[in-house]
Amino acid sequence: MLEDLIQVRSLGVNFYVLRDARGLYLIDCGFIGGRFLLRRALKKRGWNREKIVGIIVTHGHLDHILNVGKIAEETGAWVAAPRLDGMHYEGCPSYSGAAKVTGVLEAVGRPLLGFQAFMPTRLLDDGDFLDIWHGLTVIHLPGHTHGHSGFYCESRKLLFSSDLFASYGSFPHLPPVIFNSEPNEIPKSVAKALALDLVGVFPNHGDRSSPEVHLERLRALNQGL
Repeated sequence: MLEDLIQVRSLGVNFYVLRDARGLYLIDCGFIGGRFLLRRALKKRGWNREKIVGIIVTHGHLDHILNVGKIAEETGAWVAAPRLDGMHYEGCPSYSGAAKVTGVLEAVGRPLLGFQAFMPTRLLDDGDFLDIWHGLTVIHLPGHTHGHSGFYCESRKLLFSSDLFASYGSFPHLPPVIFNSEPNEIPKSVAKALALDLVGVFPNHGDRSSPEVHLERLRALNQGL
C-alpha cells in the first residue's frame, strides 16, 4: 500500500483512508465494526490525531454507508456521494427484480445495525473532480446500483473500483445478481473502467493482493464477459 493510503478491512468489505496536507478522507466507511476498525487503523499508522476532512461514498449499499452518518456527525466531515443513489442515503432505496432480496436484507439491517440517514454535502456525477489527495475523478460505473461510481487518480493511474468486481485469489467475479440493480450495465462498466490508463485498482471486496494484481484479475475477468 502507499504511504498516504490505508486499506481498512472490515467484515466482508474494505474501505480506504487517504491523506494529504489538509487531513484525511475516507472512501466509504465500512460495515459492522467499521468505526472501531477505522480508529485502530489510524492509531497503528499514527494518523489518529489528524482530522477526517471528508467522506466519499462509492454507492448506496448498506455495507458501504452504514457508518457514514455517524462518522460525519462525529467529525464534521463533508460527504460527497453519487447523485443517483440518493434514496439509499435517506434509508429508503427502491429495488426491483432479483435485487429485491437486497432490499429485504437492508430493511432488516438498517434498524438492527443502527443506520443513521445522512444528506450529502455534495452530489456527484460522472466526470466530477475532487481536489483531494492526488486528485480524484468520478467514473460512473452503473450496474451494481444506479449511481455506483469509481474514483480515478490520473496522476497515479489508480482506480478505486468499489464493487465493480470482487477480487479473491483465483476466483475474481462480478457481484452476485441479487446485489445488482442494473446487471446488464455491468459489462459496459467493466469495459469503461479498463479503458482508463491504469496500473492498478483498489476493490472494496478483495484480498490483500497489490493493486496491480487486482487489475490483472479484472482484465482476465473482462475477457470472459
